[in-house]
Amino acid sequence: MNIPNMLTLSRFVLIPVYLAIFLSGHIQIAFVILLAAGLTDILDGYIARTRGLITPVGVMLDPLADKCMMIAVILSLLITHMIPWQAAAAMFIRDAGMIIGSAFFHFRGKLTVPANVMGKLTTVLYYLAILFIVFKLTFAVTYLWFVISVSFLTSFIYIFQFLLLNRAAKMK
Repeated sequence: MNIPNMLTLSRFVLIPVYLAIFLSGHIQIAFVILLAAGLTDILDGYIARTRGLITPVGVMLDPLADKCMMIAVILSLLITHMIPWQAAAAMFIRDAGMIIGSAFFHFRGKLTVPANVMGKLTTVLYYLAILFIVFKLTFAVTYLWFVISVSFLTSFIYIFQFLLLNRAAKMK
């Protein structure tokens, strides 16, 4: 257990905190909790890379924490009718697919693709979409659909990288 992994675990703890605050009607404060979770994500990645503290557990838990938080956000926005169910379904399918696929291949001994620039950009775009939704900007849902499209493109890139990485590993 190292500092980056502890920061990652703190994101799991922030999920019920976010939900409790959001569902009690303090949506903007809940968004601040979401931002805090995002900052721990940035911080744990930075510390892990710069101090050589990348671990297999961290590589698996970090994206899982991100996806679980995003699923909590999706559900909270859906049940309060802040986003259409179709957008929530698309986001949920994508994130659940990434979680299940990563876990399936991880436990089958396959190499997993670490976060890349497209994945980080997608996360930032999602945070912006949530900000726009929380503050009820008129273009928020349209922008959300754009981000959903980018997220699926990013997923296809990850799948392609996964296939190339494991094909190369198999040839060695």
